[in-house]
Amino acid sequence: MRGRPARLLRAFLACVVLAAATAGASQAASVSLPTIERQVMCVTCKIPLNVAQSPQANREREYIRTLIAEGHDESEIKDALVVQYSSAVLGLPQTHGFDLAAYLVPVVVVVGLIALLAFLLPSWRRRSTASPAEPSRPISSEESARLESDLARFD
Repeated sequence: MRGRPARLLRAFLACVVLAAATAGASQAASVSLPTIERQVMCVTCKIPLNVAQSPQANREREYIRTLIAEGHDESEIKDALVVQYSSAVLGLPQTHGFDLAAYLVPVVVVVGLIALLAFLLPSWRRRSTASPAEPSRPISSEESARLESDLARFD
């Protein structure tokens, strides 16, 4: 009995190591030029790299291919691109400093509009369920007769 649990433990550990190695290999294999191109910009054209057609865009693509061939993962490639070309190469703004406003302002606006709607909606509903307002002056018999004739004409 003593030998069997040890073999099972070794087999289990071998499976875990093999699964971890396979996951690492598949993650490294999932980094491709099209994946990175959609997430970065051409620094001269100011458009996404996957649609840019310029000598600078071609240089950026070649640099990305070199980094992929060296085995860098996605975050390392982006970091290397920022070092090489500045943060203008990233398709998304930074998540700190003034660039954080690009993420916060839309959220604040939506929350503010929801709060405004929650504040105004009850008063609008009260106003719509109230009895219709009485005319400021009674309708004369002449106006009533004209209204009746106009309505009869549309029947």
